[in-house]
Amino acid sequence: MKGFIGFIREQGVVGLAVGFILGGAVSKLVSALVTDLINPLLGVALGAVGGLKGASLTVGTVVFLYGDLISTLMDFVVIALVVYFGVKLFRLDKLEKTKG
Repeated sequence: MKGFIGFIREQGVVGLAVGFILGGAVSKLVSALVTDLINPLLGVALGAVGGLKGASLTVGTVVFLYGDLISTLMDFVVIALVVYFGVKLFRLDKLEKTKG
Protein backbone atom coordinates (compact mmCIF):
# COMPACT_ATOMS: atom_id res chain seq x y z
CA MET A 1 0.00 0.00 0.00
CA LYS A 2 2.91 2.38 0.73
CA GLY A 3 4.20 1.87 -2.80
CA PHE A 4 0.81 2.73 -4.27
CA ILE A 5 0.48 5.88 -2.13
CA GLY A 6 4.02 6.88 -3.11
CA PHE A 7 3.17 6.39 -6.75
CA ILE A 8 0.09 8.60 -6.43
CA ARG A 9 2.08 11.34 -4.70
CA GLU A 10 5.09 11.15 -6.98
CA GLN A 11 3.26 10.93 -10.31
CA GLY A 12 0.70 13.64 -9.58
CA VAL A 13 -2.30 11.38 -10.09
CA VAL A 14 -4.48 13.52 -7.85
CA GLY A 15 -3.63 16.63 -9.87
CA LEU A 16 -4.41 14.75 -13.05
CA ALA A 17 -7.78 13.67 -11.67
CA VAL A 18 -8.63 17.23 -10.61
CA GLY A 19 -7.61 18.51 -14.04
CA PHE A 20 -9.75 15.90 -15.75
CA ILE A 21 -12.81 16.83 -13.68
CA LEU A 22 -12.28 20.56 -14.21
CA GLY A 23 -11.73 19.94 -17.92
CA GLY A 24 -15.13 18.27 -18.14
CA ALA A 25 -16.75 21.21 -16.37
CA VAL A 26 -15.02 23.74 -18.64
CA SER A 27 -16.07 21.71 -21.66
CA LYS A 28 -19.75 21.87 -20.62
CA LEU A 29 -19.49 25.60 -19.95
CA VAL A 30 -17.86 26.28 -23.30
CA SER A 31 -20.41 24.10 -25.11
CA ALA A 32 -23.23 26.11 -23.52
CA LEU A 33 -21.49 29.37 -24.47
CA VAL A 34 -21.04 28.29 -28.07
CA THR A 35 -24.52 26.73 -28.40
CA ASP A 36 -26.48 29.52 -26.70
CA LEU A 37 -24.55 32.64 -27.69
CA ILE A 38 -22.05 32.19 -30.51
CA ASN A 39 -24.06 29.82 -32.74
CA PRO A 40 -27.15 32.07 -32.93
CA LEU A 41 -24.97 35.06 -33.80
CA LEU A 42 -23.12 33.11 -36.49
CA GLY A 43 -26.43 31.71 -37.73
CA VAL A 44 -27.78 35.23 -38.21
CA ALA A 45 -24.56 36.36 -39.90
CA LEU A 46 -24.54 33.36 -42.25
CA GLY A 47 -28.25 33.53 -42.90
CA ALA A 48 -29.02 30.09 -41.44
CA VAL A 49 -32.75 30.10 -40.68
CA GLY A 50 -32.81 27.32 -38.07
CA GLY A 51 -29.59 28.41 -36.38
CA LEU A 52 -26.05 27.39 -37.12
CA LYS A 53 -26.58 23.66 -36.46
CA GLY A 54 -29.06 23.54 -39.33
CA ALA A 55 -26.86 25.45 -41.78
CA SER A 56 -26.30 23.50 -44.96
CA LEU A 57 -25.17 23.78 -48.55
CA THR A 58 -27.00 21.91 -51.30
CA VAL A 59 -25.13 20.89 -54.43
CA GLY A 60 -27.42 18.99 -56.75
CA THR A 61 -28.97 16.22 -54.67
CA VAL A 62 -26.23 16.28 -52.01
CA VAL A 63 -26.70 18.28 -48.81
CA PHE A 64 -23.58 19.32 -46.88
CA LEU A 65 -24.40 20.04 -43.22
CA TYR A 66 -21.55 22.37 -42.34
CA GLY A 67 -23.22 24.08 -39.36
CA ASP A 68 -22.52 21.29 -36.86
CA LEU A 69 -18.89 21.17 -37.96
CA ILE A 70 -18.51 24.91 -37.39
CA SER A 71 -20.15 24.56 -33.98
CA THR A 72 -17.79 21.76 -32.94
CA LEU A 73 -14.82 23.72 -34.27
CA MET A 74 -15.88 26.73 -32.20
CA ASP A 75 -16.08 24.49 -29.10
CA PHE A 76 -12.55 23.28 -29.74
CA VAL A 77 -11.11 26.75 -30.34
CA VAL A 78 -12.70 28.25 -27.22
CA ILE A 79 -11.59 25.30 -25.03
CA ALA A 80 -8.06 25.51 -26.44
CA LEU A 81 -7.94 29.25 -25.70
CA VAL A 82 -9.25 28.77 -22.15
CA VAL A 83 -6.65 26.07 -21.45
CA TYR A 84 -3.83 28.09 -23.01
CA PHE A 85 -4.60 31.29 -21.15
CA GLY A 86 -5.36 29.37 -17.95
CA VAL A 87 -1.92 27.76 -18.05
CA LYS A 88 -0.29 31.13 -18.76
CA LEU A 89 -2.34 32.95 -16.11
CA PHE A 90 -1.48 30.49 -13.34
CA ARG A 91 2.08 30.08 -14.66
CA LEU A 92 1.69 26.33 -14.73
CA ASP A 93 4.12 26.13 -17.62
CA LYS A 94 6.89 27.35 -15.26
CA LEU A 95 6.40 24.68 -12.61
CA GLU A 96 9.06 22.06 -12.29
CA LYS A 97 8.63 19.00 -10.17
CA THR A 98 11.72 18.13 -8.21
CA LYS A 99 12.35 14.74 -6.71
CA GLY A 100 13.88 14.73 -3.35
